[in-house]
Amino acid sequence: MDIDEAGSLFAPGFEVPERTGVRLAILDDHEVLLDSLTSWIAANAPDFDLVLSASTWLQLVHSDKFPTDLVFLDFQLKEPVSIEARVRTCRAAGAKVIVLSSLDSRESRERALDAGASAFLSKTLSMREVMDAARTVMGVRSDSTLPRDWRPLPVGASTTIRPKLSPGEIEALRHYVTGASTAEVAAAMNVQYETAKTYLRRVREKYVKANRPASKRAELIRRAAEDGYLN
Repeated sequence: MDIDEAGSLFAPGFEVPERTGVRLAILDDHEVLLDSLTSWIAANAPDFDLVLSASTWLQLVHSDKFPTDLVFLDFQLKEPVSIEARVRTCRAAGAKVIVLSSLDSRESRERALDAGASAFLSKTLSMREVMDAARTVMGVRSDSTLPRDWRPLPVGASTTIRPKLSPGEIEALRHYVTGASTAEVAAAMNVQYETAKTYLRRVREKYVKANRPASKRAELIRRAAEDGYLN
């Protein structure tokens, strides 16, 4: 992942002092990545309360901080516990789950989402994109204290225009920003692939017309959260 703002490092299993916000736990057995994730979130995501950082499954579920509101799970954990079992255990305990993976294949995505994960994200995404997805999953809207898109509005744009989306476009958008592929959006909506593709294309076109381009999934997540379509 793109860890662009590092802070102090924490050892696996370290429990961060409580703050206010969405209670978050992270499970990843890559210790360097775990330290970096923990540090970045502590320094840059004040709307999340990172209460538990674990490098093993037992370390996570045996903590008195578990369950949390949201859990980031590493797909490729080197333990004999399937991703399905891990996701379902977290869901049964009351936590939502985002699966992070360096193996972004259709099979791995389907396994995670079918087990009940709210989103499946590639580890190639930046931490800002990951946390935007987490906000979408948890229904959290960014406030003025959080980092904003540094790019200025296009020339002539003085106000933020909220595109009017049709019910079909909104439904397609909701599925897509939680990690579904276009084919999975079509299946969830019980429509043809080309229909789902058209819905998503129209959403992007409407944001372009509003001078708020959203060509990438992360940008769509941001726009949807900004406009309240996911609340």
